[in-house]
Amino acid sequence: MRVHKLTIAAMALAAGLSLTACQNDDAGTDQGAAPPAASTASSSTGGSGSTGSDQQGGTDSAGKTPAGTGGSDGTGGTGATGGTDENGKAAKCRTDELEITAIDATVGGDHRGTVAVDLKNGGGRDCSLADHAGVDLKTDSGTLSAERTGEPAPLVVLKDGERTTFGITYPINDSGGSGVRITGLEVTPPDETKSVTLDWPGGATLPVTDGSGTPVQVGPLGSAGQGG
Repeated sequence: MRVHKLTIAAMALAAGLSLTACQNDDAGTDQGAAPPAASTASSSTGGSGSTGSDQQGGTDSAGKTPAGTGGSDGTGGTGATGGTDENGKAAKCRTDELEITAIDATVGGDHRGTVAVDLKNGGGRDCSLADHAGVDLKTDSGTLSAERTGEPAPLVVLKDGERTTFGITYPINDSGGSGVRITGLEVTPPDETKSVTLDWPGGATLPVTDGSGTPVQVGPLGSAGQGG
């Protein structure tokens, strides 16, 4: 019986030693697996390096930004200066920027009289005029508004100091009567509401009509030639 017990104890001891050896082998295997795990971590760190490449690529992209965004166009103040509107065109001329004068331009032998009205840009910037100016004759019988001739009215852009001229035509009073006396000329630049009153340089009177005669007419800008 004693021998049997010793045999069982020896077998138990051998089994315990075998189990310990297996555990040590497993631990060795786990420790041996650690380097690949460290390698994987290095790859993740390498990912940071990849991110760094992305950042470098961002620098390249940023380097292209000025050309891509047209920054110079956005900051180019020429399109936003006082001489242009939101579309980059010359802003319209204001009455206060224009020097307006009128002279008699009737040529001998003409059956109609002509007054040339000159508009000079004195505003210190480019400006534009389009369509017809408004013209009213002040008379001893009231205000007489000139009619448009119906000619095309092109856009006129005036640099500072430049001018344009339009013509006013009117019937000459050769009736022998006193007619309608003209006391003044009122000019309103295109697209403006402020007028300028000038002395009338043409014939002193208009013939008295019943409305069926030749009217006073105003031509488009440039219709009476350019001033010097």
